[in-house]
Amino acid sequence: MKGIVVFDTSYGNTRTIAEAISETLKESGIEVDLFHVKDVKRLSAKDYNFLVIGSPTRFGTMSFAIRGFLGKVKGEEWMNKPFAAFDTENPENVEKSEWSAAEKIAAKLRDKRMNHLLPVLKALVFGQKGPLQEGEIERAKEYARRLAVELKR
Repeated sequence: MKGIVVFDTSYGNTRTIAEAISETLKESGIEVDLFHVKDVKRLSAKDYNFLVIGSPTRFGTMSFAIRGFLGKVKGEEWMNKPFAAFDTENPENVEKSEWSAAEKIAAKLRDKRMNHLLPVLKALVFGQKGPLQEGEIERAKEYARRLAVELKR
């Protein structure tokens, strides 16, 4: 089984969460490629069994680069393949799903008829630039452990 974790980042916080997810999936015995969204040259569902996408939440939505990347995810090719989505966001917005990059990513992938394995992960940052709040890296690792269990079913 092989997956791809794709992320965008503004201040490094989303990268940190993406790295924690990727490393934990590898520790669980799952092969994973980790890419910054601008470094993904080719995306083929033939190369991957699952997809994980993360973005900072900026102005209540995902980054422009992630939005463009989602256009490369062809529904007919990725249909029924599993995915997970995460973001980094300010704690005061966490209850507002309409302000979450991860919720919007998940909705777009569900529209492509992909299989949403877990609820989105919302990693909390202090202010706009961060740093991540205490415990968020461990929460991301726990999320990845749960994701690994689901992927192996």
